[in-house]
Amino acid sequence: MSLHTEEIRFGWFLPTSGDGRYVGTAPEREPSLEYLVEVAQMAERSGFEFVLIPTGGSCLDSWVVGSAVMSHTTRLNALVAVRPGLIAPVLAARMAASLDQLSGGRAMINVVTGSSVQDLEQLGDPLAHAHDDRYERAMEYMQVMKLAWTGSAGSALSEFALSEFFGQAEHGSAAAADSFEGKYFQFHGPIHTPIAVQRPHPPLYLGGSSPIARQAAAQHADTYLMWGEPHEWIAGQIVEMEDVRKEVLRTTGIDRKPRYGLRAQVLIRDTEEEAWAAAWSLISRASSDTLQQAQQSFAKTDAANQSRQNELREQSAANDFVIGPNLWSGLSLVRSGGAMLIVGTAEQVTDVLIRYAEIGISTFILSGYPHLEEAENFGQQVLPLFREQWNQRR
Repeated sequence: MSLHTEEIRFGWFLPTSGDGRYVGTAPEREPSLEYLVEVAQMAERSGFEFVLIPTGGSCLDSWVVGSAVMSHTTRLNALVAVRPGLIAPVLAARMAASLDQLSGGRAMINVVTGSSVQDLEQLGDPLAHAHDDRYERAMEYMQVMKLAWTGSAGSALSEFALSEFFGQAEHGSAAAADSFEGKYFQFHGPIHTPIAVQRPHPPLYLGGSSPIARQAAAQHADTYLMWGEPHEWIAGQIVEMEDVRKEVLRTTGIDRKPRYGLRAQVLIRDTEEEAWAAAWSLISRASSDTLQQAQQSFAKTDAANQSRQNELREQSAANDFVIGPNLWSGLSLVRSGGAMLIVGTAEQVTDVLIRYAEIGISTFILSGYPHLEEAENFGQQVLPLFREQWNQRR
């Protein structure tokens, strides 16, 4: 699949659980407000359009960080990760619309169902052991959020909106959403939320490689996210997602065409030899006990995308975790999630990204250690080269 007319978007990652030159060991840099703002401002200066603010584990709260980052940037969008079910969807919609208003239309929402059962249990999620139910709940969650954004009855009662409020109550609003009855969520009475700047609503992102994850994305997501895998694996996922999208259209009439996004790590050096040495250095301080415990933890997942990362690591172990030209799964020894590392010179990394764009990826969410320096490195060396080469192909 080739989407030459699609605008390619680049996002960076905020390290809200710490940062440093090594993984699998204590962070060298704590996630202070000053440091996270510094990374966000560097991402903005380096040409990234947005930053992903993660949730779960030891991460600082994504809403709080997103609000703080917005007040220290002017163009950068914040992709705030949200766990459906832990905050009521109407309230989450209000929070997102408020963030969108106060930032001038820079809020985005990443709906995260969770891949770590242990993490979900610690959060008190009643569906911690019910993978498919979590995605079913996420579908309702996104549906209610969109109803709240697009079907708001206007201003709620306040000392500044008495006549407007009572006029709505008397005459009603044709567009107002006044009720919802679902398996997981319900509301009754008109919804009063702030009006988001972005119309019809802030963009929704959703990831996952299971059939029900694709169903959810096909029905509700604006961007479908995949964790980094070899090009042929990603091409296969896109084909499968297109089949799901067509089936959703046939059975429900919902005709959505989500963008395809890739979450990956990057490491750029002047020579390929230096890049590979730096890649191995990232995990050089992880103890054998840490490696063993991490892999035991990752194996307990019920998430299809994490299982695929585990499979890549196991298949490539005999080949020094090389899974393709300039692609490395070694980080997944100690890092869960999108751990695939794109390794090489600026030209090699650009070539890898161009190939992903050629098969249909139009949104990249990238990161590198340490995140401050690597954001600048990527922005100076790869982004201009990628833009030049991609524009020549259009």
